[in-house]
Amino acid sequence: MTTFWLTNVRLEKGFKYDNDRITGTETEICHLKIQDGKIVEITNVYPKNIEEKQVEACHQLLLPTLRDMHIHIDKTYYGGPWKACTPLTKGIFTRLEEEKELLPKLLPTAQERAEKMIELYLKNGHTHIRTHCNVDPVIGHKNLEATVNALKKYEDVLSYEIVAFPQHGLLKSDSVQLIRNAMKNGATIVGGVDPATVDRNIEKSLYTIFEIAVENNKDVDLHLHDPNTLGAFTFERMAQYTKEAGLKGRATISHANALGDLHGEELTEIIKILKDQEIDITSTVPVNRPTIPIPTLDKFGIQVSVGHDSITDHWSPFGTGNTIQKLGILAERFRLSDEYSLSTTLKYGTGGVTPLNEKGERVWPKVGDEATMMLVNATCSAEAVARRASVESVFYKGKKVESKLTESNSVQV
Repeated sequence: MTTFWLTNVRLEKGFKYDNDRITGTETEICHLKIQDGKIVEITNVYPKNIEEKQVEACHQLLLPTLRDMHIHIDKTYYGGPWKACTPLTKGIFTRLEEEKELLPKLLPTAQERAEKMIELYLKNGHTHIRTHCNVDPVIGHKNLEATVNALKKYEDVLSYEIVAFPQHGLLKSDSVQLIRNAMKNGATIVGGVDPATVDRNIEKSLYTIFEIAVENNKDVDLHLHDPNTLGAFTFERMAQYTKEAGLKGRATISHANALGDLHGEELTEIIKILKDQEIDITSTVPVNRPTIPIPTLDKFGIQVSVGHDSITDHWSPFGTGNTIQKLGILAERFRLSDEYSLSTTLKYGTGGVTPLNEKGERVWPKVGDEATMMLVNATCSAEAVARRASVESVFYKGKKVESKLTESNSVQV
């Protein structure tokens, strides 16, 4: 039995109002008793004459930890020498051709680099990662093996999902059997990419993806980059396959670029189709193309999560692994600058969890909640997002997260 007190913690208590207008966030200093990975007591009275260990929070703000719902930890330059991208000459097919030579070269250090990316995520307050992992004829299951091994090393400090990702096209690269086998070798979600542009057969590609998901009772997460009406049509067909497969609430669209191109009734209709099957969306909040209308999706009840996609690899030299920073970009992009909007932006990085609800009532943390949490250098959620607050400490199920790296193999960028 592990018991300790987290003392002098700043918790959000409610919103401040002036004539029914939110003007700020009220906080209070509390003390939390953690026992066997759960919060068992929250009090304003400092615990005296106790035998349990005490961890001093120094009035730092307690927030729920973060979730990156779209990353590729299996192919990255992170932890190695700097290298920018080569110019695109054939669109995404330029990158696919590069991978045929690049991935075998990266394989000897794939697990080591994946572990360094995990360390970066933990440092930045994440305790859940959904990673997409290449499964294709070039690399087979070798990247999957490296990814599984890396994540297993950190099972005591984070949870994770692994998407079997046919980067080179499920049909185009004849990877159907490879994906089927991946679902029995560590992958937990069935992936896919652009059934129209890459596989050139929307129906057969989607049918096969959902067939594999049903066979293994797994969720689906598809990269859908295609813009405008082509993308929208693919969303409709995906929703229909989700319904036929009985996977309502178990399908994700990553990127969903077409949503940034649609407007008015056209956008509303496609949102309703997605909502009917509870299909959620993951976005990197791109700034190099029309960003999908995240606040509108949220208003309609579509769950939206953020992800980094890549952190310095052959696809992009950008990416920080800092979700608080990304939430700040999201807020700027959609002009979410008031106290309430900034505060609720946090939910896109936490799986929907925020300290205060729309009524200004504390909903997190509560007695009985899992003690998975982080201390940040801010006075409230709104400030944390707007000012890109630093993460000072992370706890997973009551355990303080510490680095597993030795000084000799510390991260280099």
